[in-house]
Amino acid sequence: MNSQTLKGKIAIITGAGGGIGSATARVMAQRGARLVLADLHLPGAERAAAEVTAAGGSAVAVHLDLNDPASIQAMVDHAIATYGRLDILHNNAADQDPQLTMRDGNIADMDIEVWDRVFRVNVRGTMLCCKAAIPHMLAQGGGSIVNTASNLGLQGQVIQAAYGASKAAILQMTRSIAASHGRRGIRCNAVLPGLVLTPAARDNLPPALLETVESETLTPYLGEPDDIAYAVTYVASDEARYMTGQNIVVDGGTSTHVPGFARFSTLFGAAQ
Repeated sequence: MNSQTLKGKIAIITGAGGGIGSATARVMAQRGARLVLADLHLPGAERAAAEVTAAGGSAVAVHLDLNDPASIQAMVDHAIATYGRLDILHNNAADQDPQLTMRDGNIADMDIEVWDRVFRVNVRGTMLCCKAAIPHMLAQGGGSIVNTASNLGLQGQVIQAAYGASKAAILQMTRSIAASHGRRGIRCNAVLPGLVLTPAARDNLPPALLETVESETLTPYLGEPDDIAYAVTYVASDEARYMTGQNIVVDGGTSTHVPGFARFSTLFGAAQ
């Protein structure tokens, strides 16, 4: 990748205080982008912005509440007021409250409040960010939207029914935006991470779960935040100008095979 593929671009990254968001901020800044870093937890966004500026980049931090349309509009307005335009919107934020995740089970046992909260933040919040950003992109002749979805939007599992359904909705939203605005210069794609070893994942996920996912991953390691950041940055850049409406899975091959067979691949190979 050319080291300055985002030179002159203005990007908003939501959820910028988290592992994937802060990694994406760092990579985009290295590629020349100037950044608006938004997060519900402002200190996290401020830390990410400080890291970017300390490395010679340009970034400002803003508070973002995806439950609040006014907060979303204020984020976009701040980007325009600060930098004069908006080229990239990376919708990375989602409700990752561990207590919420623990309550997100199967449909039969689903707490309606959990379902509504997940969809209000993950789906409605992403939609409102796009709704606020698209008019500015149209006015300047185009832009690039990259949504963070999940491989759980493609596959079912015994828990996190609400989260998986919300990410599937983001995949369809991605296709809809690409179809409706592509001829007017706006590309919209989604990146679908698998399990990524963010600080939150390391701190909150049981070791047995990490071992299980790793055993079904086709690469000899689980993903790191930078693995997702590089994919997002490429898709956002003009190098991917002919790519829109696509759902790019970045999960080490976890979702490409029949579960349970990957761990035996070395045995099968030895027998051949």
